[in-house]
Amino acid sequence: MNAMGLYWYPEYKRRNYFSMTQEKIQQHRALVAMPRYINEITSIGVVGLGYVGLPLAILAASRGFRVVGFDIDDVKVAQLARREAHFLSSEEAALFKHTPTLSVTANERDFERLDAYIICVPTPVHENHLPDLRPLESACAIVGPHIKHGTLVVIESTVSPGVCEEVALPILERSSGRSRDDFHFAHCPERINPGDKDWNVHTISRVIGARTPHDLERASKLYENLIDAEIVQMGSIKEAEAVKMVENAFRDVNIAFVNELAISFDRAGIDLVNVIRGASTKPFGFVPFYPGCGVGGHCIPVDPYYLIRYGKRNGFEHRFLIAARRVNSRMPLYAVSVLEEALKEKKKKLSGAVVAILGLAYKRDVPDVRESPAAVIHDALLRKGVAVRTFDPYVPGTTAKRLEDALSGVDAALVATDHTQFCSLTPQYFESHGVDVVVDGRNCLDKEAFMNSRILYRGIGRNA
Repeated sequence: MNAMGLYWYPEYKRRNYFSMTQEKIQQHRALVAMPRYINEITSIGVVGLGYVGLPLAILAASRGFRVVGFDIDDVKVAQLARREAHFLSSEEAALFKHTPTLSVTANERDFERLDAYIICVPTPVHENHLPDLRPLESACAIVGPHIKHGTLVVIESTVSPGVCEEVALPILERSSGRSRDDFHFAHCPERINPGDKDWNVHTISRVIGARTPHDLERASKLYENLIDAEIVQMGSIKEAEAVKMVENAFRDVNIAFVNELAISFDRAGIDLVNVIRGASTKPFGFVPFYPGCGVGGHCIPVDPYYLIRYGKRNGFEHRFLIAARRVNSRMPLYAVSVLEEALKEKKKKLSGAVVAILGLAYKRDVPDVRESPAAVIHDALLRKGVAVRTFDPYVPGTTAKRLEDALSGVDAALVATDHTQFCSLTPQYFESHGVDVVVDGRNCLDKEAFMNSRILYRGIGRNA
């Protein structure tokens, strides 16, 4: 910012000038030649106070912004007003208790006169896997009436290319009664990794796409003041939208590859985990992914469908992505089949058996059950006449309150989540509770220790 309070296009952004197209050059020249006054952003409204929105709101408040968090769930808002949120990390929870500049509300009137609004609502898919944009549409309709001249609106919700400009922006215009040239609009797809102490909301780099160069600069400046990581400016909003799609489709495809190998190698008597360990010694050209009983969370099982749908709209079929989704969605049922075969070796039938599912969350040491494969396993076992017990130290409402209660008198245990507590379990512990079949759906147990015990151990892709 210069002495007149004007933001100028920073010098380091010009380093690729000679690789620009003529159109980009003209845009660049206009941006450099036409400084624009930008009021400093001091207040932020965050729409959606879940796994993405609440940590972001806490971070913004801790960085000196006045923050108003909005959610339509009155019960959740009441809990958050008491500074209660079970899904926060210990660091986030501590900050949450000591952030007087963060208020939460379910009243739209409390959402007025803010400098910026960041929309962090979920974007699920319907049962037919078509995108469900209703939460995003509703959030935009809530924000619109509060937009004033110069307001910045950022969409963090994960969407397929085109949604920000074709769905969100028109709603903001209609509900605000303002032209899109009267406010700033950008997309910064969320990046968060629940339960990760190293990579969190303020350490993960972000990409930003915006409608105009000025919008891009203003959004970038805001996030530079929020996070301690690189801000990457994209050439368009569609590029930023596509980044999120590609990130999660990449993981889904590679996980599907190793999951398919797991099924194949189980039949061939090859331990896939050992094979991956060996392949990982190559210093280039290989990225390790590991098999398991399914893929969960709100990103990997969902986002590829957005990309698949987007391809169809443009007359293209993503056969590779469709195949990957098919493989990964079948892994919970494959885990059930592994369990059934293991029980047969013990002269037992799956129907009528008592089975403990250890873990309901989709990933280690978090309470998040969204799209968890454990739910698919649970329902499949019930359909096969199994008496199911569940235990998860992070998820409330399981049938067993303690691990020992879950295991007492069962015919088998299936580890569906690699919680730290489960990874340290020994064969002796299972034996002490009368369990003689263990299916390791996350390959997190010490295989060698179990193979040297009386326990019948089975993993995913390591039944050699």
